[in-house]
Amino acid sequence: MDNGMGAGTGTGTGGGIGAVLRAPVEGRTWREFGYLLIGLPLSTLYFSLAITGLSLGAGLLVTFLGVPVLAGMLAMCRGFGHLERARVRTLLGTDIPDPAPVRAKKSGALSAMGALLKSGSAWRHVLYSVIHFPWAVFGFCVALTFWAYGWGFLLYPLWFWVFPAYTDQSGLMVFNNGDYALTLDSPVEILLTSLVGLALTLAAPWVFRALTTVDRVMVGGLLGPSRLATRVTELESDRGVVVDTAAADLRRIERDLHDGAQARLVALAMDLGLAKEKLAEDPQAAARMVDEAHGEVKIALQELRDLARGIHPAVLTDRGLDAALSAVSSRCAVPVRVAVDLPGRPAAAIEGIAYFTVSELLQNISKHAMARSASVDVWKSGERLLIQVADDGRGGASTRSGSGLAGLAERLDSVDGVLVVDSPAGGGTTVTAELPWRA
Repeated sequence: MDNGMGAGTGTGTGGGIGAVLRAPVEGRTWREFGYLLIGLPLSTLYFSLAITGLSLGAGLLVTFLGVPVLAGMLAMCRGFGHLERARVRTLLGTDIPDPAPVRAKKSGALSAMGALLKSGSAWRHVLYSVIHFPWAVFGFCVALTFWAYGWGFLLYPLWFWVFPAYTDQSGLMVFNNGDYALTLDSPVEILLTSLVGLALTLAAPWVFRALTTVDRVMVGGLLGPSRLATRVTELESDRGVVVDTAAADLRRIERDLHDGAQARLVALAMDLGLAKEKLAEDPQAAARMVDEAHGEVKIALQELRDLARGIHPAVLTDRGLDAALSAVSSRCAVPVRVAVDLPGRPAAAIEGIAYFTVSELLQNISKHAMARSASVDVWKSGERLLIQVADDGRGGASTRSGSGLAGLAERLDSVDGVLVVDSPAGGGTTVTAELPWRA
């Protein structure tokens, strides 16, 4: 056991040292270095044009000319944002989504200028153009210093001979105050210089990554879509899912009523009508027909109960998830172990979605899993309601588009929920659902 652990540790350490040694020559390092170098001239251009446009537009606001100048400056800065997002995507490998386009409520130049002036995204682009300039200067200086001194000192043994020997300075002069001079010309000094260069060269990639991480944050926060706009888009999408789900549920209920209980009740009414006609002339036949109608009534009532249970069972309202899930699991085709550990009851809507989720998953187990047993666990973790349904069936389930699990995932997503499926082929299926806990 000790030998195995030692080998594993050595491999990990070797891999870490190898990554450090490879970092200075990796493409990522050179792309990040290029990003920091290009950033200074671009940021200088952004800063100069943004400040000029902002100052000119503000100064001309006493006249109408200030409005188009400011609008043009905002449109120009949004163009800078497109360039910066492309630069981050190309050199840093980070895809920053475009912000929502500025749309005017009416057509015309005045309406377009007004929309730009009221656009928070456009003003964030201006802010980026202004505040990125000092950061670009800092990043450029630090990156160039580390890279130039690192490689220069590291390769010093290869080029120190270029200093002329006839000046008695056959090495790099690093200090001279008239009384004392330090020249890197002895073998020990050359070796120490090279080691310092090695340290700087190995540290440079991590410095670049730290600097470009700040750039990623700035570009994502100021040039990407705002969190509020993103959240509004998500809510609009969730609202569409909720509407579509509600419409699908209504169609399912209508179909079940039409094909099931309604058809059975129509046939029952016809049978009772025939029995009523035969009551006087053939009482025994009428009695048989009434008895058959009685059986049909029982079946129709059971179908109506099943339909109501699929919508929102009374036991869920009266006794909560524990009793409701125990009831639905008892109708599963395989034995199901149910464990519910909740400190209280969540909101009725969340409770209903949790019940529907478990009910759908147990139906999938009955129809497709070929399992011998299953389990349902429900518990609360922080402010989230967690549900886990597992079986020992054939596996292979997925949330690909068009599957029942995909529709279930969309339903959970509409209330900020999550559905995770772990279903290797032949290894059983474990589905974990996470819902917000709303008391």
